[in-house]
Amino acid sequence: MTTTGNGILSALANAAAAFVRSLASGSRRDAAAPRSEPRGAGGAGTAVLEPARGGATETVELDPHSVRGLRVRYAPHRDGAPDGGEIVWTWVPYAERDGRGKDRPVLVIATQSADRVYAVKLTSKSHDGDRDFLSLGSGPWDGQGRESWVDIDQLYSVHVAGVRREAAALDRYRFESVAGVLERRFGWTKG
Repeated sequence: MTTTGNGILSALANAAAAFVRSLASGSRRDAAAPRSEPRGAGGAGTAVLEPARGGATETVELDPHSVRGLRVRYAPHRDGAPDGGEIVWTWVPYAERDGRGKDRPVLVIATQSADRVYAVKLTSKSHDGDRDFLSLGSGPWDGQGRESWVDIDQLYSVHVAGVRREAAALDRYRFESVAGVLERRFGWTKG
């Protein structure tokens, strides 16, 4: 087979694999969630990035020790915008910072600016006894009713355009538990 033929087969195999991945991830997305689509002349060129995955709306991991004056605030309001105390879904980069990540729930803890909030990520993987995680128990943000853990040592800046959906408002008691741990660890204030 020619080099050109091998290149075409390779491109088809990559396209098929991407299609299968999109079907698998599509079942976990809202129908209204934007998808990456090629653009440019004849469908070739750069990809349109989904909100939270790149550009000005990218979810960014921050060093929590370098963030000063953060005011952790409970203010849930079911209005489609992320507010302190709400668990929302957004794309979160993996710790390797290699462009990979996944759609996951995060707990909004404070407002950063008019278009960004501070958040800590949730996981359903057990971290019993790990001082960097705090158990929240279960709640309506997890459709399978699993126990969730807050990673209190990772902080994210989430753009409001990158929030896929509101999942639930955490009750004030559990939010205050998280806020207290963050206050002791990083010197942030509750307000």
